[in-house]
Amino acid sequence: MVMEIVKPNTCIRGCCTSESIPLHLPSSSFTLLSPIAKGSESVVYEAILDGRRVAAKKPILSTSDDLDKFHRNLQLSCNLNHPGVAKLLAAHAKPPNYMFFFDFYESGTLAEKLHVEEWSPSIDQVLLITLHLAKALQYLHNNGIVHRDVKPANVLLDEKFFPYLADFGLAEYKKNLREVNLQNWRSSGKPTGGFHKKNMVGTLIYMAPEILRKDMYTEKADIYSFGILINELLTGVVPYTDRRAEAQAHTVLEMNYTEQQLTVAIVSSGLRPALAEIGLHLPKSLLSLIQNCWESDPSKRPSSDNVVLELESIWEQVRGKQQGHLLEKTSNSQSDTDGADIIKNSGDYRDTVNWFSQGECLSKKSSVSTVFDVKLWSSSTDEPSRYVPVISCGSFATCGRRESMEDTHFIIPHMCNEESIHLFAIFDGHRGAAAAEFSAQVLPGLVQSLCSTSAGEALSQAFVRTDLAFRQELDSHRQSKRVSQKDWHPGCTAIASLLVENKLFVANVGDSRAILCRAGHPFALSKAHLATCIDERNRVIGEGGRIEWLVDTWRVAPAGLQVTRSIGDDDLKPAVTAEPEISETILSADDEFLVNCILLSCHIYATLIVY
Repeated sequence: MVMEIVKPNTCIRGCCTSESIPLHLPSSSFTLLSPIAKGSESVVYEAILDGRRVAAKKPILSTSDDLDKFHRNLQLSCNLNHPGVAKLLAAHAKPPNYMFFFDFYESGTLAEKLHVEEWSPSIDQVLLITLHLAKALQYLHNNGIVHRDVKPANVLLDEKFFPYLADFGLAEYKKNLREVNLQNWRSSGKPTGGFHKKNMVGTLIYMAPEILRKDMYTEKADIYSFGILINELLTGVVPYTDRRAEAQAHTVLEMNYTEQQLTVAIVSSGLRPALAEIGLHLPKSLLSLIQNCWESDPSKRPSSDNVVLELESIWEQVRGKQQGHLLEKTSNSQSDTDGADIIKNSGDYRDTVNWFSQGECLSKKSSVSTVFDVKLWSSSTDEPSRYVPVISCGSFATCGRRESMEDTHFIIPHMCNEESIHLFAIFDGHRGAAAAEFSAQVLPGLVQSLCSTSAGEALSQAFVRTDLAFRQELDSHRQSKRVSQKDWHPGCTAIASLLVENKLFVANVGDSRAILCRAGHPFALSKAHLATCIDERNRVIGEGGRIEWLVDTWRVAPAGLQVTRSIGDDDLKPAVTAEPEISETILSADDEFLVNCILLSCHIYATLIVY
């Protein structure tokens, strides 16, 4: 693809320039399609650029620091040119839509391949992938660049499963690292628990001990992360867990360690992920390389040049023992292309379920044949003195330490054009976002279809039917093989507020909160459903579930959930019920606002309704 470059080819600030990469594009030259990945700092879309299928990365620019980071990333990306590095095709470096455009890589990320499809690569595939990634790191380090976030989620695979190192949002030139470190670690007071996560860059389970100790970032930190990656590629297990599935592994990791405990264990006790076991075809020298890469002392780790030499030597040893594997060893792009053919795996697969769309379709089916008649919901009296609130509403969310947002919400003022009926809800996803995304689309239609019952009963039935619909949909996709991960059991907690004239109905499953401000004082309208609650614990046990003391608290086994009511979590039904508790409150002029919220250490999600 050759695109016209308009002179001067610079960003809006004039600090970034390129002879071959367009840095500002006419809006007619690109079209954003559906999102394919969402994180706390950016959203990646499938897109069309100048008639070609590409990936468009749209950073979330909330502050001037975010904008500075975009320009640093652009400057660095314009200078990268290596067959093992994701190629920047173009950028839009002017407001309001700042974007990067990259080649579209058919097979997604290495993390998805390992932990969603549960791919088990052969030793040939492991060596070829790691060798090509090592050459990409060698290129960066020899050009004075440190990546600072090497992990499977930042490795893209093309249709032949050839790897490309991607996401240079945290990358820096070595010459700038001392100043960057000083800025990151400048003291802002003693942190709670002594853990400066706020100022760290990278991903904790791949971070080198010296980075956790606040030492200088060097290319040896990349080598440490690379060692963790090789081991993960061999075992298929998320580091520091015993699970292949990433959604479940997060739960296991959180059950065994707080972030501070894991940091202490890595730095002080030399904790590392369980090393791959020596098998029939697994060279002992590869395991020795992994251990050398994750040495606690950075000076004892090999350089990227030495890693490449060692991997080439291991590959030669393996190739010498096998017949029919011919790979001409060179360091140029031709050898990369030839080697990619061996990486090709007949089991190419990506889950394609869009849970928002699935829920939306079902919601339309639920409400299409229903005439919304709210006679049963409305008050039987028409007194002029009866208080009817006038509302305004909004929402706020932040992803926090999690890499992706598993939670969602909806706000529906004047539902079905009824002036005095309003519906609001938030959904706290766990073990993935599927249940939350599906439920946010389905619940409004189900509430509307149940208007022939009382408002409280409509909410209650809508929760139960949403749960049933999601579990049926998930099972249907499993049967059709659109969901390959058979032991994946996503769920979500939920809280919904239905305001009918002056009556407020709150339905809750799980540990979200609804808090009413009345005359300046907080009033809880919901209670948490947790295994620590004796009544909930006894209910779960009475319905055949198991409650165990795991790590630090009572949890529902075997999944380790703290909540005892939820939508989804089909492996824990019927004990973990989706039947909500309903509260009903008569509002008055003393009531100022209502907050529905999730308040956790990893994220904040809230809807605000002001009367």
